[in-house]
Amino acid sequence: MRDWAQELVGRARDEGVDLTGEQGLLTSMVREVLQAGLDVEMTEHLGYEPYEAVGRGSGNTRNGGYPKTVTTDVGPVELRMPRDRSGTFEPVTVPKHVRRLEGLGANVISLYAKGLTTGEIQAHLAEIYGTEVSRETISKITDQVLPDMHAWQSRPLDRVCAVLLIDAIVVKVRDSQVANRPVYVAIGVNLDGERDVLGLWLGPSGGEGAKQWMSMLTELKNRGIADALIVCCDGLKGLPDAIRVAWPNATVQTCVVHYADVRVMPRRLRMARNRLGSVVLRSA
Repeated sequence: MRDWAQELVGRARDEGVDLTGEQGLLTSMVREVLQAGLDVEMTEHLGYEPYEAVGRGSGNTRNGGYPKTVTTDVGPVELRMPRDRSGTFEPVTVPKHVRRLEGLGANVISLYAKGLTTGEIQAHLAEIYGTEVSRETISKITDQVLPDMHAWQSRPLDRVCAVLLIDAIVVKVRDSQVANRPVYVAIGVNLDGERDVLGLWLGPSGGEGAKQWMSMLTELKNRGIADALIVCCDGLKGLPDAIRVAWPNATVQTCVVHYADVRVMPRRLRMARNRLGSVVLRSA
C-alpha cells in the first residue's frame, strides 16, 4: 500500500496536480484528520465538549494550544496541539515529542480510498501508533472531517474554464459487498494555466457512462462554470454530446492520452484568452 501511495503521488506530480506541499490536497486532508483527532481526544480526556457548562469546576479544563509541525509522507503539516491545565493530556494521534509520522500518507490514502470499516481503521492506527483507539473516537473524527469534504465538493467555481479534463478510474468499493465502481474525475485549467481538481464523484457499478457524466457536468455548470473552452475526454460513446449539452460552444478534444496533451497547450490557452471577451458576453 505504501508503494502504491507513493506511485499515486508521483503520477499526480507528473501531471501537474498539486496533491502534496503546503497547499496540496492530501496535505490539507492529513491536517484535517490529525487536528480532528487531537480535538476529539481532548474532549474524551476531559469528558465534555468545548464551552459546555459542565466543564466549569470540573478540576481540569482546556488551556489553549501551541503550534507544532510534524513531517509526514506528503510534507510538513502545521498543527495546533491542545493543552489541559493539569498537564495530563497524552495524545495518541500525534504523541508528545514526536516530530515525524512515518507511513502516514499511505495510511490516510488507504483509509479514504478503500472505504475501510471502523474496525479496520482501528487496526491501522494500532499498527501505526501501537495504541488502541476506540471505534467511537474514529467515528467522531470522521464526522468532524465530513463537513469540510462536503464544502469542498460544493464550492463555487470560476465562470470560465479554459481547459477541462475529464476521465473515470475504476476502484474497488466495499458497500454490502466489494464491487468495481467508477470514480469520475474533473480537473480544470484556468486562463492563467493553473490547475485545480474540480470534483470527484463515485458512480454506480457497471463502468463509466455518458449519462452519469451528464449529471457531473451539469453540477459543474451549476457551481459556476458558465463556459468551458476546451474539454478533453476519452472516446466514450455519447460523451461529446453530453459535453455540448452543458457547454454548446466548447471545443471537444478526444484523445487516448488527453492528460498528456495539456502539456502542449500553451498555444490553445492563448487562443482561449483571446476568446474570453466574447465568451463572457455570450454566457451573460
